[in-house]
Amino acid sequence: MWNPDSIMENLYHSYENKRLQQKRAENSEQTKIRLKRHLIKSLDIALEEQDELRPLLLECTELEDHIRERIELGTVWGVRVPAYVLLPKGMTKRTAAVLALHGHGYGSRQIIGLHPNGTENTGKLDLHGNYALELVRRGFIVVVPEIIGFGDRRLAADQKDGQVGNSSCQTLASHLLLYGISLAGLRVHEARRALDYVLSREDVDPARVGCFGFSGGGLIAAYTAAIDERIKATVLCAFVNTFKGSIMQIRHCIDNYLPGVLEYSELPELLELLAPRPLFIESGQQDPIFPIETVEVAIQYLRQVYAEAGAAEKLGVHLFEGVHEVNGSQAYPWLIEALES
Repeated sequence: MWNPDSIMENLYHSYENKRLQQKRAENSEQTKIRLKRHLIKSLDIALEEQDELRPLLLECTELEDHIRERIELGTVWGVRVPAYVLLPKGMTKRTAAVLALHGHGYGSRQIIGLHPNGTENTGKLDLHGNYALELVRRGFIVVVPEIIGFGDRRLAADQKDGQVGNSSCQTLASHLLLYGISLAGLRVHEARRALDYVLSREDVDPARVGCFGFSGGGLIAAYTAAIDERIKATVLCAFVNTFKGSIMQIRHCIDNYLPGVLEYSELPELLELLAPRPLFIESGQQDPIFPIETVEVAIQYLRQVYAEAGAAEKLGVHLFEGVHEVNGSQAYPWLIEALES
């Protein structure tokens, strides 16, 4: 046989054995310190300095049940990032806030109730389920950055001829690798700058800040929360799995691949960095790209981690009848409780 299947399988198990040996030589706290150190290194974008936020209000629209602002803020390399800020009406005190990170699609507008051209979308919900809109309607301040590679932040070549819903992930990721930078690392850095903005707002309660991510946005939410404990509670939709069971078995976007990660961790082990903070996992039982069998493997691992941390009640799970989509029926009330004052 000339195909490399057995080589790849043996390589995975070889690295798995190395990780197990390393973990056996540590206690749980040493393991978390090591994993966090390695994850930070993997996500590093070799910054000498970062840009000032300098938030600028671009537009403000008063709607029936909330106020929608669009702002821009600085992150790195002179790039300005657009973001929507959804504000509940009638706030009289500091309020819980959520950083909402969209998945693959047409960008930030897709989760706040807008069409790609910015007009109001009153039609049937798509797979994203307008979750930023659902969150502001439940009383959260919601900040929705446009993730690089999507919507208005695609490369010019990917916006030609009125293209909608495509991404610049392949080009951005492959070009960034030439500089030793991962697209995941850049996106996590920008998410953390958006978090800086959230915490700079006088109407936000800094002790009640959460993160909600779907699919590719779930990856950003997971890694951001893993290394940044300013995030007090996290909801991950259609993302939690094992590398072996999902991105190594099924064709995924290149933005899912973090160079060198299997040298020190499988995905469930990275997610243990969120413990004992509240974590909610939501996944469709018929999701074709994050198979339910390995979702359950990851959940079982995390249940043990949370139990050992004395925080079993802080791990929430909803495996619903559905595909690669946001459900939210249990995630929204869970997040309200997790971030209650």
